[in-house]
Amino acid sequence: MITQLERLSQMADGRYATDTELLFLEEYIQSFSLRVQTYRQIQASEAELLEQVQQRIRQVDPALLLSNQTDLSGKWKRDTIRVLRYSAITVLLDDAELLRDRLLFWMQTVMKAFDAQQSCNVTYHVMQQVVQSLFPVDEASLLCPILELNRSLLGAKLE
Repeated sequence: MITQLERLSQMADGRYATDTELLFLEEYIQSFSLRVQTYRQIQASEAELLEQVQQRIRQVDPALLLSNQTDLSGKWKRDTIRVLRYSAITVLLDDAELLRDRLLFWMQTVMKAFDAQQSCNVTYHVMQQVVQSLFPVDEASLLCPILELNRSLLGAKLE
């Protein structure tokens, strides 16, 4: 939303915006109530969501949360909470570009430095499954594409 508003202000500089240019605002207004509801659901479900994701990761591949026999689950949880909270704001604002530009590109470099892409790939894949089981369909449909963006950027091997 913020990114789209910035673009609109640049495009319409010195003139009125067209109906087509304002369409994204109408769509946002129509989805606003659901976005707030989903944001609140993410906030209320954060602990349960993280617990279920962590349990499933341990079932799939317990080594993903270990490095040289050191338990990385605390660091995993902090990083995952940070990304989830940014994802919640992204749902609320409908601005995946902002998420990508302000957090994911930076975090992608960090995850590569720590060779944590596989952990991120599994985390955000599993998180989508957990969200689909915990959240109503309309709320999951807002959050899951953002989780997939997280997975595709943070879980990708950089060249």
